Amino acid sequence: MTHRYFIEQPIDQDSATLTGPEAHHLLHVMRAKPGDQVVLFDGSGDEFLSRVEKLRRSEADVTILGRQTVDRELPSPLSLGAALPKGDRQRWLVEKAVELGVTRLIPVETERSVAQPNPKVVERLRRAVIEASKQCGRNRLMEIVSPQRWVDFLQTGDGACVRLVAHPTPEAQPPNVLASVSGPIMIAVGPEGGLTDDEVEQATKHGWQTVTLGPRILRIETAALALAALVAMNMEAQSTG
Repeated sequence: MTHRYFIEQPIDQDSATLTGPEAHHLLHVMRAKPGDQVVLFDGSGDEFLSRVEKLRRSEADVTILGRQTVDRELPSPLSLGAALPKGDRQRWLVEKAVELGVTRLIPVETERSVAQPNPKVVERLRRAVIEASKQCGRNRLMEIVSPQRWVDFLQTGDGACVRLVAHPTPEAQPPNVLASVSGPIMIAVGPEGGLTDDEVEQATKHGWQTVTLGPRILRIETAALALAALVAMNMEAQSTG
């Protein structure tokens, strides 16, 4: 297996230089040598077979041997709004969302949110996106946008074909509405203590549908990833069916 590395700058020449954490991994973890082959990606959707040429203390020069467009994205954009869990569970949520093909993650601030997604947290999670993309083979990075208040987040979904919010109420139905949907989809999950009645009412007024994921109480990341997986599998089944 050829190891993958992300490069911040668009690759538009026949050479490139790895710096920062990616160079550190290549140099000091993988202990690369001149002549080794690696795969680079720059978030454009393409990947680049490359050869290591010159190694320095904190940089590595490579020659681009070939460019190939490899699309591993979902057929339509999938956006996930979530009240972030605490601690390491945030990174786990991000990693798995990347693997499932989520296009965009929006940290949302609700009345019962327990974790405040400050700029340092968001930046750390963006690095987790890169690591997860390297592992799962995605050539486009899942976007993590700036945190939004719940009411503002609800209004950003007006262009989506379907908007689903996980909320365990007697009125909520399983997400079977996906059976014949094609186009952008937005999904949302509230905090550990659940969304308030007012927040659910705000969502339904903006055209969001409440859905249930079963009778058990799920943690934030479990609910978010269960719903994302259902949507992603449905998208891909329709595109190949």
